[in-house]
Amino acid sequence: MTHLQAGLSRETLEKARLELNENPDTLHQDIQEVRDMVITRPDIGFLRTDDAFILRFLRARKFHHFEAFRLLAQYFEYRQQNLDMFKSFKATDPGIKQALKDGFPGGLANLDHYGRKILVLFAANWDQSRYTLVDILRAILLSLEAMIEDPELQVNGFVLIIDWSNFTFKQASKLTPSMLRLAIEGLQDSFPARFGGIHFVNQPWYIHALYTVIRPFLKEKTRKRIFLHGNNLNSLHQLIHPEILPSEFGGMLPPYDMGTWARTLLDHEYDDDSEYNVDSYSLPTKEVEKELSPKSMKRSQSVVDPTVLKRMDKNEEENMQPLLSLD
Repeated sequence: MTHLQAGLSRETLEKARLELNENPDTLHQDIQEVRDMVITRPDIGFLRTDDAFILRFLRARKFHHFEAFRLLAQYFEYRQQNLDMFKSFKATDPGIKQALKDGFPGGLANLDHYGRKILVLFAANWDQSRYTLVDILRAILLSLEAMIEDPELQVNGFVLIIDWSNFTFKQASKLTPSMLRLAIEGLQDSFPARFGGIHFVNQPWYIHALYTVIRPFLKEKTRKRIFLHGNNLNSLHQLIHPEILPSEFGGMLPPYDMGTWARTLLDHEYDDDSEYNVDSYSLPTKEVEKELSPKSMKRSQSVVDPTVLKRMDKNEEENMQPLLSLD
């Protein structure tokens, strides 16, 4: 075991070997091969190329060198193309701070039985008057940046549960194709995190319809890990044990405290709202959305035909079982 694997438990070391093809004997060589590819993309500013940083991209792509480098390049390219998103990329930024305090995202204390960190989002908590969807995305990316420092999570990954209870049609109307594309690019294509499952619960018919719109733009690997449970929490419990879930998800633990993860990031600044100023972050967000390229979401610009949506059977959707099982 090299010093780069020092943070891993014995069980996780074995998992890294079997599932990710991680070999301590060739680890430094693997990292160097990815680093050597940096010169092939002079158009990108690679701000970090140290061993520990490159290793997380190798783990995210099961030590396939070229795929790891492509993810590394997309990571920095995404930041170059969306500069306004990362100008004040810190927990105390007003928009990010408000999103964090409302649980965007939240993090459960217990890991699942695969050692994965469980992130939770309660969609209806979004206060449109205080922060934007871009702020929520920034808060999620910032949180992942902090969490991915843990080598155990680099190997074991994450699970995401999104509760759509009481999420209104008006709120859903803000989920524009350009906004969804920005999120897909940032989370699926440009970040070295392994997502073992994305679970929708209590989703209304219009969220299910929206998912059918974006589904073609998701990678096959991502689609296989998305589960639409509706109101059927028993199907959620088959994949995530209720012993580690809060009561909102039919679990055995108390209701989730939305400020849990925010307090971790903000520490003593959690209750300090002196920086709050709507105008300080609303303008950059508008600029981000204005400059988004429509290319990769081109087919969804027309949106779903409302007459088709009205024909959807709500009861059938609410009782929906998971579409696919985890690998």
